[in-house]
Amino acid sequence: KSRSSPNRREKALAVYQATTTPLSKQFPDPRSTMADLDAAHPGRANKLGWHFLVLMSRQGKIRLSEFFSSYSEAEKRRIVRDITSEVLPRAPKMCNIIEKGEYKFVYRRYASLYFIAGVPQGMNELLVLEQIHLFVEALDGYFNSVCELDLVFSLHKSLMILFEMFIGGMLCESNKREVLKSIVEAEELVEEMTKPGEDTAAQLDDGLSYQEHFQLGRKP
Repeated sequence: KSRSSPNRREKALAVYQATTTPLSKQFPDPRSTMADLDAAHPGRANKLGWHFLVLMSRQGKIRLSEFFSSYSEAEKRRIVRDITSEVLPRAPKMCNIIEKGEYKFVYRRYASLYFIAGVPQGMNELLVLEQIHLFVEALDGYFNSVCELDLVFSLHKSLMILFEMFIGGMLCESNKREVLKSIVEAEELVEEMTKPGEDTAAQLDDGLSYQEHFQLGRKP
């Protein structure tokens, strides 16, 4: 058999080099910072976690809302209107995913509460459903079968559980026992530091926003 000519081998090598990505480009430089990675991959941060989480009753009352991405007040009101008009009227057997342009609603209903997460288009919906269920299990473990009234009167504790599990919309702690252990330790620390006659709940609410204080019925 005749061997391949040098010209054919050179052409094959040129095609291989043109269609193969070098390893230096496939794997990031370990010395690069998160800002360098975000600049090299636009929109990377928005594809890693939730944009927002809204807990809404069947009557359209917001029981908990947290926006992990930057939204204006007008955009937040529009999102709540979209949830009220598109999620609440849906039948139980309909799809749990609603696409809304740059993001999509992924929701689950538990009794009288809807847990709605706004996530990027490229995020796995089944993973989001499992994350919502994990958050509900953590609430159940703390409140011993959570109900809507628990969220109304103990919003600060629900937010503590949420912030213990999710940071910037990304799930950072999936162990329910560790989450509840951290919450109990925080409460014990607050009780130790609280002086006689002070409101312990007010001490736990120091990091809440104006809207969250309003939901609690307190003046920030």
